[in-house]
Amino acid sequence: MRYRLIAVDLDGTLLDHNLRISPRNKRALKEAAKRGVMVTVATGRMYRTSIPYVRELELNTDWPMINYHGALIKTTESKKVLHYQPVDLDLAVDIAAYAEAERYHVNAFIGDCLYIEAENEFSRYYQSIADVELEAVGKLSHYLKQRGEAPAKLTIINWHEQLNRIEAFLKERYGDKIAAMQSLPYFLEITDRRATKGQALHWLAHRLGILPEEIVAFGDSYNDLDMIKYAGLGVAMANARPEVSRAADLVTDSNDQDGVARVIEEYILV
Repeated sequence: MRYRLIAVDLDGTLLDHNLRISPRNKRALKEAAKRGVMVTVATGRMYRTSIPYVRELELNTDWPMINYHGALIKTTESKKVLHYQPVDLDLAVDIAAYAEAERYHVNAFIGDCLYIEAENEFSRYYQSIADVELEAVGKLSHYLKQRGEAPAKLTIINWHEQLNRIEAFLKERYGDKIAAMQSLPYFLEITDRRATKGQALHWLAHRLGILPEEIVAFGDSYNDLDMIKYAGLGVAMANARPEVSRAADLVTDSNDQDGVARVIEEYILV
């Protein structure tokens, strides 16, 4: 099988625990690109916090990137928006109001900027991972309504092992309208139901005339599940959630052991 597209998650997959790309992973992706294989980063991160990693790979090609778990597909060089599927504005206002009533911290992502109600331990934790500026705007439900612009996604951050309960509540209340999934251990990501990595990858592949069996997809967490299932070769990292490993076609080494490079070397660079 000749693979034409690699879709690779960042956190817990391409990036090691220090949030770095290893030399071996970088070499493997660059060599795959030289051989005509498209490399698409597929991440829950913002576009602006993902671009530095694309630059580090030195692919120097204007390929699409999937951000916000599939809500946005945008090219890396020309910055052309190919596809955008934000959360419905009224729905986002309602979810923000629910979170405020329960005293949950929420990140709202609009126009590739981050908005919160007020700085706190959760916002500082997010900044330690993403290294991005944010703006405190007071009650997000009021801000969203006043601004009138739908967010790409909302993220509820909580330490206290309540995310399963919050996720269950949101899916019961809005299940036919949203996708709610846990990515990093303390993050519950909320997007439009049509904005998932798998659906974004399907949209992109269809646009490019690439078949599912011509795709290799790498991931480690719940937000990677439908992408891994869609790809002809779905790869879970050794550090992946058990559900992801079970859904994958194969399990590679961990993100700290060049798991991405190992598969590229064995299945593409042969």
